[in-house]
Amino acid sequence: MALLRRRMEEMGRGRLIGPTAERVTFEDLRDGLMRDYEVNGRRSIDRAKGCLDRLGEFFGMARALEITTDRLNSYVLHRQEDGVARATIRRELAILRRAFTLAVRAGRIPQAPAFPSLSVDNARKGFLDGETLERVVSELPEPLRPVVRFAAFTGWRKGEILSLTWGQVDFEAGVIRLEPGTTKNGEGREFPFRVLPPLAELVEAQREQTRALEREQGRIIPHVFHRDGKRIKSMRTAWDAACRRAGVPDAIFHDLRRTAVRTLERAGVSRSVAMKLTGHKTEVVYRRYAIADAAALAEGVEKLTKLHATSSAERRTVVPIREGAGSGGPVTASH
Repeated sequence: MALLRRRMEEMGRGRLIGPTAERVTFEDLRDGLMRDYEVNGRRSIDRAKGCLDRLGEFFGMARALEITTDRLNSYVLHRQEDGVARATIRRELAILRRAFTLAVRAGRIPQAPAFPSLSVDNARKGFLDGETLERVVSELPEPLRPVVRFAAFTGWRKGEILSLTWGQVDFEAGVIRLEPGTTKNGEGREFPFRVLPPLAELVEAQREQTRALEREQGRIIPHVFHRDGKRIKSMRTAWDAACRRAGVPDAIFHDLRRTAVRTLERAGVSRSVAMKLTGHKTEVVYRRYAIADAAALAEGVEKLTKLHATSSAERRTVVPIREGAGSGGPVTASH
């Protein structure tokens, strides 16, 4: 009788929840999301698994219909009490929201709960100036030094750089290409390295070193950046250690991307061209990286001072004294 009454109430609200929907669990939501990632070949599947593992520790075998807005808020508080960053919590909620969306779309549950929104100001402002960059580079193992310099020149992402092969380097045209589908935003990209002498020297030196190693090992080395011919899969530990020794323990590799953007801005490169070089798809994200440091601000004010000084001088004119009006020679009068 109680079940009939509940069904009648659901029908009255236009939200009839059948027995199938009541059996859907968090694990079912998880499985549905993983299938979607696998079918679509999403590269962030490992990150999604990590988020789902942490969500599973809290929601366990809860039914999907039991994951209400109140329980989601409890999850947020639970994660915050553990000292987890708001950006991380928001990413985990986004994964769970996607799982609910897929379940609703498949007709497994009638609707998803309202998810709490977390405002996050995670726009980092870090970059590495020339002197700091050189300190970090000097502390790195030799094979990783050209990787970091290349990142500071181009603003390309670490994954894009470490996966770069010689087939993508066109020495005749003087450009390095990333094919569509291989970048984060899915678009192709190219960087004319030949017109930037320091970058050209870096690429050519890397090629000569690779050729010598190929002759020594008797095999082809496909990747531009490598450790003794082997692809560099990770450099996190070496980077963190180098930054600590260089006196910038909080620096991250992505700061090199911001550094490149700032350099392009200060060089006067148009924003549309700079975005194509670095691979920024939206201007909103690009503007977050176009950081003005103290030196650049001071330089701007100096230019403003010179402009005011020039304008003031132009307002002052030299007017000759009429004959017989006293001692000879011109006098200065303001107009």
